[in-house]
Amino acid sequence: MKLEGHFNALLKDTVNLSLPRLEKMESRAESIYGALQDDSTVGPMVVKKTRQGSWAQGTIINPPAGKDFDADFTLQLELQEGWEPQDYLRAVRRALKDSTIYGEMTLERKNRCVRVVYANAFHVDVVPAVVQGAAEYIANYETNSWELTNPDGFTVWMQEKDATAQSNLRRVIRLMKYVRHHRGFTGVRSIILTTLLGEQVEASRKFADPGYYQDLPTAFTHLICDLDDYIWPQIEQPSVADPSGTGLTFDHRWLPGTYSNFRSRLHSIAETTRAAFASSNRDESEELWREIFGDRFTDGSKKTDPRPFAPTVTPGYVPGRAG
Repeated sequence: MKLEGHFNALLKDTVNLSLPRLEKMESRAESIYGALQDDSTVGPMVVKKTRQGSWAQGTIINPPAGKDFDADFTLQLELQEGWEPQDYLRAVRRALKDSTIYGEMTLERKNRCVRVVYANAFHVDVVPAVVQGAAEYIANYETNSWELTNPDGFTVWMQEKDATAQSNLRRVIRLMKYVRHHRGFTGVRSIILTTLLGEQVEASRKFADPGYYQDLPTAFTHLICDLDDYIWPQIEQPSVADPSGTGLTFDHRWLPGTYSNFRSRLHSIAETTRAAFASSNRDESEELWREIFGDRFTDGSKKTDPRPFAPTVTPGYVPGRAG
């Protein structure tokens, strides 16, 4: 049974990041960008900023209790003669450190970004980038080298896949990012989950069944089961290509030991999804869907705890072990 009202209520009341949080995220990112533009060294180098990650893809969700949510943006800078990749990360951190607004805040120089940490479980990652020829590169501090990237290309790919899925791909990704915490396979990075789910969207599937992605429960069922059909036969971790056209992969984004756990838990979720979708008994279907989504899977008529969800762990789950 579809229980479409339950799906929509779960997204609206629990999963989706609230409008005030989205607006605050946008405001803070814009303020950081303004501070960098005003810096005497970095300011003249600034070309533009571009949203990236979950913010750009429209797949950002409310964080679990005690976890941060974040905004990432690429800061495109003009290439500087004599500068090495590390110099760009150092310059961005120094510019923020010297600003009157951010000088007293926690500023973390990560391997590919400078992180501005706020007190209320939120941070902004600023990713310095340059354009060389027709390609964009971000700095890797550890290797002091440039890495090819194409966030705009990834966004275009996502838009095309979401359109094919009748605007349900992004919603399915958000739900699965929620399930990722609820079902205990948190080692799977968002870029991996997003790419794997997006790759399952095929226009050809709608030729045989025009309603293949017609609503959220149907799209969720087909995308999860199609992904399981792809992943389950592969004992070894498959390669995940960057769909933006860089020729690179996201294979390094898997955390050690997480693939087997992801494969096992995805298979369990897919089996429960098939049963919940196929059931003609409302109570049975509701119970099965709650095995996936937890107790907040309701029709929206019952009041739920408005606080960000606290992740639960499937009984018997041992971190790092497939179950």
